[in-house]
Amino acid sequence: MSAAAAFAGGIRRGSLADVEAVLALEALFPSDRMSRRSVRRFLSVPSAQLLIAEDANADVVGNLVWLRRKGGHAARIYSVVVAPAARGQRWGERLVSAMETAAAASGCARATLEVRADNTAARALYAKLGYREAQTLPGYYDDGSDGLRLSKTLSV
Repeated sequence: MSAAAAFAGGIRRGSLADVEAVLALEALFPSDRMSRRSVRRFLSVPSAQLLIAEDANADVVGNLVWLRRKGGHAARIYSVVVAPAARGQRWGERLVSAMETAAAASGCARATLEVRADNTAARALYAKLGYREAQTLPGYYDDGSDGLRLSKTLSV
C-alpha cells in the first residue's frame, strides 16, 4: 500500500507532513506522549505504520501507531489518540478497524495492545471490538499505574 493510500472512514496512512499534527494531539494528554523523534521514526521504519484520522474539513482528529516485527504474525497497537473534541464520533473505532484490516492483509493473525487499567473508555472500546484481556501488568506505566495486555485474533 502506498504512503498516500486511503483507508475507509476518513483514515489514511500518515506521512512526514503529519508530524506537527500528531505532536499537537499528543500535547493534549498529560502522560505517555510520543516525542518528535519517535513520531518521525515510526513514519520511516518498515516495521511501523502511523494512521491518521481526518474529519470532513481535513483536520487531523486522531492517529494510531501500530508495529509488526519482521517475519512476525502479530500486530501491536502502540498508540491511539483521538482529540477530546472529536470523541464520541467513532474515530477510535475506525482507526482500530483500519489497523486490523491492514495488519490482516500483511499476514498478521493477531493484534495486541496495552491499556491503562483505569482507562474505562478505551477498555470499553476494545471490548466492543473483540479484544480480550490476556495479561495484567502491575505498575506498567511510568506513573506506576497498572496496565492490561489485550489481544484479538484477526481474520486473515
